[in-house]
This record gives sequence, C-alpha cells and structure tokens, in this order.
Amino acid sequence: MASNSSTAGSAARAAQDSTVFEVLARVGYVVLGVLHLLIGVIAITVAGGGSGEADQGGALTQIQQSPLGVALLWIVVAGMAALAVWQIAETLLVREPDAKKAWGQRVKFLGTAVAYIAIAITGITFAVGGSSDSSDSSQSLSASLMTSAGGIVLLVLVGAVIAGVGAAFIVRGITRAFTKKLNLPSGAAKSGIVAFGVVGYIAKGIAVGVAGILFIVAAFTHDPETAGGLNSALYTLTTLPFGVAILWVVGAGLVLYGLFCFARARYARM
Repeated sequence: MASNSSTAGSAARAAQDSTVFEVLARVGYVVLGVLHLLIGVIAITVAGGGSGEADQGGALTQIQQSPLGVALLWIVVAGMAALAVWQIAETLLVREPDAKKAWGQRVKFLGTAVAYIAIAITGITFAVGGSSDSSDSSQSLSASLMTSAGGIVLLVLVGAVIAGVGAAFIVRGITRAFTKKLNLPSGAAKSGIVAFGVVGYIAKGIAVGVAGILFIVAAFTHDPETAGGLNSALYTLTTLPFGVAILWVVGAGLVLYGLFCFARARYARM
C-alpha cells in the first residue's frame, strides 16, 4: 500500500513539474474564462428579454457554431482535462499537517477535478458533433431519484451539497480567499484582478446556490422539471421581485469571473 501511495505521489509531482503540463493547465483557466464569459453574456441576453441556454451546454454550443469550432472544442477538452489532472495531483500532494483540514482540502480538489472532467466529457460530445442539455440531464436525474427508495432524501442532499458549493463561492469571494492561490502583481492591476474575483465569485455562488435550492424544491414538490441546473436557476431569477435586474447583475458578474479566470491563467500558483 505504501509503495502504491509513493508511486502515485511521484507521478503527481512529475505532472506538476512538467512545464508542458503546466501550460496546458493554464490554458484550462483560459477555457474556464471563455465559458463563463459566454454564460454571462447569455444570461444578460435573457435578462434583456432574449433567449438562450445560460449554462455550459449553451456556451459550448456557441463555440461549436463558431469558425474553427471543432478545433476550439478540442482545446477546451485538453485544457479541462489538464486542469482535472492537476487537481488530482493536488489531492495526492496535500501538505496540511492537520488531518481534518487535509481531508477537507482533498475533497475540495477532488470535487473540482470531477467538475472539470464533466466539462471535458461534454466538450468531447460537442466536438464529435453531438449536443448536451444540462437541464434535461438534471431533470432526468431528479426523476430517477424520485422513483427510487430513499430518492427524495438523496435529492435533498444533492441540492444541499450544490447550495453549499454556491455558499462557499460567495464566502470565498467576500473573504478574498482566492488571492492565496495567486501571485498577484502590484498596483492597479492587483486591485482590478481582486475586484473581478470578488464580484465574480459572489455572482457564481448565487447562480450555483439557486440551482441547488431548485433541487430541494423539486424534491418537496415532487416535480423533477424544477431541477434544471444552472440554466433553470438563472431563468428562475427572472420570476423574483426585481429578478431581471438581479439576473443582469449575476450575468455581468459571471462575465467578470470570466475575466478573472484569464488573470488566473497568468498569475495562479501552479
């Protein structure tokens, strides 16, 4: 067992010591930036009375339909796969002496890796000419859980976890905890990057949090169509008092988060 652990750790260090791999991982942050920019623009369009899928599927559709769309989609896949492997390497190389905090960090890194892998898989689907609707996938998951033993409880737990992730984004933005992973420049550039990060993290946290709440609502109302992922969460905002204004702000915040990801590609501590 110790030998296997040592081998995995050595492989993780080798990956993180590779210049080529680091460049690919930084490209992954650029990809994240592009996706969030597109999602934010679509959200703003919806707030203005337009239509569109304000989620990763909608963003990848825009890329697919652009000139050189297939080539760009494979760049998306490569970048997200590299970021996922980097996060897995981080999981294996946690140096936190406190056991509880170390496991907390491992769970965070692994969860992030899973999210990146999901985007990469979706990117492959689009690159080979397919499509994907995250709303339908979320609704199908909810419907399946509702018909299984203990499914309602599990659906509530799924919603609670997603809402918790949203809350974590908001807290990370408010406390500026994200700056610990950046080698920031000085002066106005630093202030701008931090400001984009604060607003971007809070906006993303709101969107993800609403998506989680919708899963919980779906469980209590026995209506799987309520749980439609990020796209449904953003559309739901328009039904709230001052919802259109809120959606516009969230969309603008997601655009700023995209710009923050560009800066992260340059200044992240890898």
